[in-house]
Amino acid sequence: MRRFALLSFVVLAAPLAVAAQQPTAPQPAAPPPAVPHDSVRGAIRAIDVRARTIEVTTGVGYALRVVVMHVPASVPITAAGAGHRQPIGLAALKLGDVVRASFGGYRSPFVAYTIERIGRVETGVEPTP
Repeated sequence: MRRFALLSFVVLAAPLAVAAQQPTAPQPAAPPPAVPHDSVRGAIRAIDVRARTIEVTTGVGYALRVVVMHVPASVPITAAGAGHRQPIGLAALKLGDVVRASFGGYRSPFVAYTIERIGRVETGVEPTP
């Protein structure tokens, strides 16, 4: 019985001992996980210029979604014009402006990458008689 136990130990432990003595090749560094990103097209619901955040409402009917984004100073904010885009500042955006924004991050507030104003609300909803 002792021989069987000793033989079993040698048979099972020998490959582990040999593997532990062999140098292992360095593993390549894993790339950092990609930051999730998305885009939204909707109307500006709220703007906080001091905190540099905007809230954009998008969706139809009962399927509305509000996306809160932090807007760093380096984010390009443009206004779609006649065939070209002109840069504007965060303070130029107004409530109700229609924007297209790309953003990313893991939780709200997300971080905006680009913001483009594609429409502007000049007048409110007119009453009907």
